[in-house]
Amino acid sequence: MTLQPLPSRKPAAPDPLSLREPGTPDESLVDRVLAGDVQAFELLMRRNNQRLYRAIRSLVRDEDEVEELMQQTYVLAFTRLAQFSHGARFSTWLLRIGVNEALQRLRRDRRWPRAAPEVLEEEPSMHATPEQGLVRAQLNHLLEQLVDELPESHRTVLVLREIQQLSTADVAEALGLSADNVKQRLSRAKAMLRDALEQRTGNSLAELYPFEAPRCDRVVAGVLARLPEHH
Repeated sequence: MTLQPLPSRKPAAPDPLSLREPGTPDESLVDRVLAGDVQAFELLMRRNNQRLYRAIRSLVRDEDEVEELMQQTYVLAFTRLAQFSHGARFSTWLLRIGVNEALQRLRRDRRWPRAAPEVLEEEPSMHATPEQGLVRAQLNHLLEQLVDELPESHRTVLVLREIQQLSTADVAEALGLSADNVKQRLSRAKAMLRDALEQRTGNSLAELYPFEAPRCDRVVAGVLARLPEHH
């Protein structure tokens, strides 16, 4: 797919240095990208990589496919950025694109991968002992298996709401559900997991599906290579 330069808006030009500060809204960065600052899109990717990874990973188990879907999502978001409405949150808009891409991939392949997920690679901790690292890897593997065994419709809601900690409204918007449906599916997912989680692990769900720095850099580099006028 050949990408064309984005049509530009005429937003008020904020201080470029302030755009790199953590408090700068994603929507301000969107305006900068539309004005021709491709580097601002790199910052948007780095901010949203983990939540996008977790959303797609809740549907697709193959890590190579997840990374490819992430890159495709960012490319689509870049080409459609002029369609983004500032009445919505950029992160939610991005998640909807990513979830739709993952669901289309699954429908197209007409299959659901059943193999147990592999333990995700992790950067070694400066402070953890080898024994602690092994325990953590085993724990993450167990939690991922438990979540992966949930039905798709419940698993995605659980990941977005409890692991990614999005609001009910944001999950509903990203998945095209009503708020009541999100609450019902989340309640059911928790009920299905409660006994196993309480008996077999004491760790927080927030430790699931980590998106480590090497993978972050790889996805960002892959997307930037596909964008126009980036050297």
